[in-house]
Amino acid sequence: MLLIEASRLLAFDHLTETKSNRTNEPRPSMCRGCGAIVGAGETSCAVCGASTINSNAPPRKVSDRETMRFARAVLGRPYKFTIILLVANFFVFLLMWQSSGMTISVLGVFPPEVLIAYGAKLNALINEGQWWRLVTPMFVHVNLLHLLVNMYSLWIVGPYVEKLYGSAKFLVIWVVSGLGASLASYLTVVDPGTPLGPLGRFLFRPDGPSAGASGALFGMVGVLFVFGIKYRDELPEGFKRAFGTGLLPMILLNLFIGYMGRGLFDNAAHLGGLVTGAALALVVGYRRPGERTGVAITWQILRVGALTLVAVSFLKAAQHFREPLPLSVKERTVLNSGGTDAAFLVFAKTMNTAQETFYRAMQGDSNGVDDARKSLESVPHFDQESAQLMERLKALLSNAQEFKRTPASSPASDPRKLLQEEQALLEDFGSWSKDYNRWLKTTGKTYGGLIDEPTPQTLNNSTQ
Repeated sequence: MLLIEASRLLAFDHLTETKSNRTNEPRPSMCRGCGAIVGAGETSCAVCGASTINSNAPPRKVSDRETMRFARAVLGRPYKFTIILLVANFFVFLLMWQSSGMTISVLGVFPPEVLIAYGAKLNALINEGQWWRLVTPMFVHVNLLHLLVNMYSLWIVGPYVEKLYGSAKFLVIWVVSGLGASLASYLTVVDPGTPLGPLGRFLFRPDGPSAGASGALFGMVGVLFVFGIKYRDELPEGFKRAFGTGLLPMILLNLFIGYMGRGLFDNAAHLGGLVTGAALALVVGYRRPGERTGVAITWQILRVGALTLVAVSFLKAAQHFREPLPLSVKERTVLNSGGTDAAFLVFAKTMNTAQETFYRAMQGDSNGVDDARKSLESVPHFDQESAQLMERLKALLSNAQEFKRTPASSPASDPRKLLQEEQALLEDFGSWSKDYNRWLKTTGKTYGGLIDEPTPQTLNNSTQ
């Protein structure tokens, strides 16, 4: 989405160069003595012999001279860390392609398992202690087009920020903006069944692999936006028009594109990066023309800290690279990739499995009860009633497990009493089944249709 801004800044950069070149080119002029046309580059009039030195070009506007002076002083600075970031992103992408089989088809979209293995943001794993997934996503991309768009934007926008603020500040701003984007994305994840309006779907989304450098890139745009406003009194006109409020239409257009593509873009990450970059620009000063090239010790330390954070994060990702994904994470990945219908299928499958486990537990096989309870805890619910149904089923599983654990020598093992307890437990399950069937045929239909569930015949078959 930053291609529009990248093209505009590229045009501004080209304009400053061509302006400088044009002012150095000789032009035809008019002789002040006789009015004859003097050829370009001629030092005297061929008609009257009058000198034409310093008369071949009108003086430039003061604002143009200031713009060119500022541009030469700032835009000629190196931008090595922009190139380093470009190389790092392409390197990670090549590794991901290799892990995906290096076929042409996977360039359209990498498998979720590969994205997760290389550090894509996933709340389910962050909640299990994998904090580095807040850092690594800014170097991970989902497909080739995603990478090319973001890297083109970085190639255009990155040098401006690095030249204005210096390499140390640029790197810190990049990493912190990417971290802010990941945090915003983390905080706006909701259960798949959460009812959301159009604005809610713009900001909130189900948990699933999220990756890309666009959050950090929006941070760069936020920096340039605040830069143009904060230093408007000392910037030449050309830079005032390019940055500051001149970026507002582009920012609004990108947010509109994100609104139209809600569900496809992680808009919360984009806004998080934008706000983080803008906030940093409010407190971080830029390197003015003529300032010494040295870097303050504080920023040297911060740069080392940022590099260390990135390195440690990828080291942690490498240590967990071949770990199998927990079942709950696989299910959540399916939910995010398939929408509400897929979420309902996973929900219904988990509920059916739990019911079958209850039937087996009533026949003395309680081995799967703990796993069934964990699955019920990991699957998101759709509404308050579905959440209550899941809790009731978990309680029924525990009661069935406890009932079959009663020792034969226990006072509670009286056959008549055991029969009464078994009958009460089956009646409770029957009541639950009626409530669940009613929910499936009413509210559940809005989430993905009807799913056949185990019937009491399953229990009868198990008894034979």
